[in-house]
Amino acid sequence: MDGAASWDALEWTKIDPVSRGHGMEGFLLEAEEVIVQGHGVVLLNTKEAGTLSVTNFRLLFVNQLTQGIIELGTIPLATIEKFTDDVKLPSAPRQSDKIQPRELLQVIGKDMRIILFDFRPRTMQKHAVVDALRKYTKPTQLWDLYTFSCGPSKFSNANPQLRLLKEYYRLLGKNFLHASSRRQAESLSVSNKCWRITTINSNYTLCPTYPSALLVPKSISDEEVQQASAFRAGRRLPAISWCNPGTGAVLARSSQPLVGLMMNLRNDADEKLVAALCTEMIDGSRRKLYIVDARPRANALANGAKGGGSESSSNYFQSEVVFLGIGNIHVMRESLSRLREYVDTNGTTSSDGMSSFLRNGGWTLGGGNLSSMSASVSTLGVSGWLIHVQSVLTGAAWIAARVALESASVLVHCSDGWDRTTQLVSLAGLMLDPYYRTFKGFQALVEKDWLAFGHPFSDRMGIPTVSEISSGPSELSRQSSLGSLSGSPMWNTSGSGSSSSTSGSTHGQMSNNYSPIFLQWVDCVAQLLRLYPCAFEFSSTFLVDFLDCVLSCRFGNFLCNSEKERQQIGISDVCGCLWMYLADLRASGGSSHVHFNIFYDPAKHDGPLKPPAATLAPTIWPQFHLRWSCPSESQGGELESQWRALSKNYSELAKAKEMAELRAQDLKIKMSSLNAELQKEKQAGYSALAIAKRACRESLAIRRALQSLGCKVHVSNNGENPIDQVNALLDKRENLSHSFRRDSIASHQQLDEKDDFSITISALEDSPISDDPKINRVCESLCPFRTREGCKWPDANCAQLGSQFVELKADFDAFDRLSIYECYFGTD
Repeated sequence: MDGAASWDALEWTKIDPVSRGHGMEGFLLEAEEVIVQGHGVVLLNTKEAGTLSVTNFRLLFVNQLTQGIIELGTIPLATIEKFTDDVKLPSAPRQSDKIQPRELLQVIGKDMRIILFDFRPRTMQKHAVVDALRKYTKPTQLWDLYTFSCGPSKFSNANPQLRLLKEYYRLLGKNFLHASSRRQAESLSVSNKCWRITTINSNYTLCPTYPSALLVPKSISDEEVQQASAFRAGRRLPAISWCNPGTGAVLARSSQPLVGLMMNLRNDADEKLVAALCTEMIDGSRRKLYIVDARPRANALANGAKGGGSESSSNYFQSEVVFLGIGNIHVMRESLSRLREYVDTNGTTSSDGMSSFLRNGGWTLGGGNLSSMSASVSTLGVSGWLIHVQSVLTGAAWIAARVALESASVLVHCSDGWDRTTQLVSLAGLMLDPYYRTFKGFQALVEKDWLAFGHPFSDRMGIPTVSEISSGPSELSRQSSLGSLSGSPMWNTSGSGSSSSTSGSTHGQMSNNYSPIFLQWVDCVAQLLRLYPCAFEFSSTFLVDFLDCVLSCRFGNFLCNSEKERQQIGISDVCGCLWMYLADLRASGGSSHVHFNIFYDPAKHDGPLKPPAATLAPTIWPQFHLRWSCPSESQGGELESQWRALSKNYSELAKAKEMAELRAQDLKIKMSSLNAELQKEKQAGYSALAIAKRACRESLAIRRALQSLGCKVHVSNNGENPIDQVNALLDKRENLSHSFRRDSIASHQQLDEKDDFSITISALEDSPISDDPKINRVCESLCPFRTREGCKWPDANCAQLGSQFVELKADFDAFDRLSIYECYFGTD
């Protein structure tokens, strides 16, 4: 379907909505609920039709045909920067003059996406979706967010204050004892020769935006810390963020000093505290101090009118003041907006469904008109985003070099000390300390410099927070809508075309305090990862997923503006933990998970990173900036993709090998068991053979005895046919013995186990024994009473006498007097 085609081209009778109820259970997360749905909605970016649902967590788009979630059209509500329901698309090339009325909804995300939905005309679906977005994208209370409905679930959060103490212990070179760490910190006994942990701010009375525990010079008392805080904006006094226990150099942070309009106000406690950051060096010389002001010099001077300003190097011993000239939050907000418009307009497919190659039809190969391309490149430059990223990178690299190369101490601040200051200090710490370039270290760095030291995440992301003027911690305030980002140049809203709307058609405009400061810092980390691919344990994909989790507000770690506010409402107890969620993802994929950097080599970069200025020329971060507009080009490099594929195959082969070894071990155990059973069977066979041989000898002896009496022995089963094999064996003793010796008696006999055997013994017909030469021979050979003179059997005539027993004519009294000689039971 063309981006500007008529809705009449769709055969609505063939569209089968997911459900006229909700029917979305298979797509929903825990505690996620569908609020309203629109059926037959088209995502113009990809020209896919589906069902658009507004839930209490996100805008969810499910493809009508494949019944799968479309990632581009699915965005968390907290990630939506603004949305507009009055949009006009530009005319496509060779489009008819007759344009059908459209029901469009434009959604702009904080994660660089601009998406456009087209609703079925003459329905109320669009209005229902827009009304739900107005209500749920900007909740009036903090706990209206999805994370409070979901709860901690299996991603429970540990106490972040203890994790901060653990990091302080690491910096001091001490062992962290979880059970007694709080007691040790409160007793002020945790220190080394230069620095100590103080809990003077344990109740947040010293500074409401600082953490409960601070790392300060050991020579400074808590009283002096209290006095020094009065000289800094927001009472954000100089505190140590990172220290090198080997050289004694430190990274410290604060807010601007309150030097006044004439820049002549001073504070003895503040000057003493700053001087204490510069301990003596190993050779006895005094360490140099750099005071880095992240602002442009003109801005610092202008702040003097409000009581702020910057330090004078003459008031701080052996110090040098440096200005970095980094823009403020408003500059960064506008810059990211222009970058987002650039990648959407010049991507593979823009939010209006039109390819950039079709839109810029003047592009030709081989010397044609390239004015459109030149204008595109100019737009990227005008956005200024890469320049700002370079400024932050260069400033942080300069700070890290002073600490690493000169063993100098550096104090960093801007106006409030929670935006540019945090960017510089945390980025410099990342360059200086290899621990921060691991998964655990990265978490410790973010929690220390961004969360504990009070970066106002709620203000910068435009979500509700705890009011500073409320009567209780349960009262929440909504950030006022004082401005917005400029709209895309591809379309204009009704009216003058301004980004603001007096008619209410544009909703969700961000607070004037909204700014992508944290996003910019993660972008800087990704640039360092590109420069040093072997220095980081985590990959660029991890950074993207981490940033998505932060912007979605699915977890509670980055809510509110300070540690104090998060402690007031017990965020760590009632919300899930982002770090646990990411760790669970990595555990599910093993060492081959995409969050792991396949090139990581900790031995190669076991010290500080010192990038020269020439290398700090940033590029667009493709995995984040281009993933929506240029999905195929946003993936990692070809070499990394091939390496990851090989690594995955190797991992699969290793697992298959492990499984094969386990199966072989099981077979070996079973073989051993079978061998043992076979040996037992052999022993039983030998015993049975011996018993059978003995029984055979006894049977033959008895048969001989019976035959000597003139009886006939016949063996048969219950069937009609006699068992000739058994009779033959009884007739031939050597055959029976031979069969048992070869352990094959069963194969010779082939008898059914259910067959019953019977032995019939009958006397010969009455006739003189001497009349039968065969019997005479038997008597002569076997009977001891047979002599040449005749039979000496008692009462004579042997078996010719009658008996009282049926079927047997024998004189049993005579048989009882018969002697059985041992020769009948020979050994063979």
